[in-house]
Amino acid sequence: MTQSNHSLPDPATLTTRGLAPTGQGRILLIACGALAHEILALKRANGWDHMDLHCLPAKLHLYPERITEEVEKAVARHRDAYARIFVVYADCGTGGQLQAKCQDLGVEMVAGPHCYAFFEGVDRFAEHDDEITAFYLTDFLVRQFDAFVWKPMGLDRHPELRDMIFGNYTKLVYQAQTDDAALRARAKECAQRLGLDYEYRFTGYGDLHTALAVQAAKS
Repeated sequence: MTQSNHSLPDPATLTTRGLAPTGQGRILLIACGALAHEILALKRANGWDHMDLHCLPAKLHLYPERITEEVEKAVARHRDAYARIFVVYADCGTGGQLQAKCQDLGVEMVAGPHCYAFFEGVDRFAEHDDEITAFYLTDFLVRQFDAFVWKPMGLDRHPELRDMIFGNYTKLVYQAQTDDAALRARAKECAQRLGLDYEYRFTGYGDLHTALAVQAAKS
């Protein structure tokens, strides 16, 4: 399946509401903004109209120490309006703090170390022994490479920093959620810009689909 690869916004606070009435039986997904496009696609494809989506800024991944606090605030703000809340983050660099906070709050979250693992499937991802030197891109990050990688790392102003930042990486792995030739070409270009080997893996939605399906079935 192909899809448009137009630029996506970074939703500071993106909230979508389904067609079913609010209140009993409704689920709120509190998610990373980098997953907005994929979650909305899964909602549409599966008719999960009883699920609403509230996204936190995707750029929080640049400051993982802030993720737990922002998730806690979002849960507190919305929990009275929903039967259940599901946090669509993996650990994402929080050092176990997000999982501990979700347990305290009584909400579930996606399992796994980070979104690159759950897109591929956490068990399958764990089978790769050489992934410590891999740099990952998803559909979202390929589209937003300049905004989320190149510019925040200062490579637009100081390209000489490239080898310092990426010197210990050996390859760029593009975990594709969709089969899009234009995105494949753009991902390969990203690898070239970083001076890394390129590997393409079509992962689809992986454990993200599974996790949301489990939540949808609980209502």
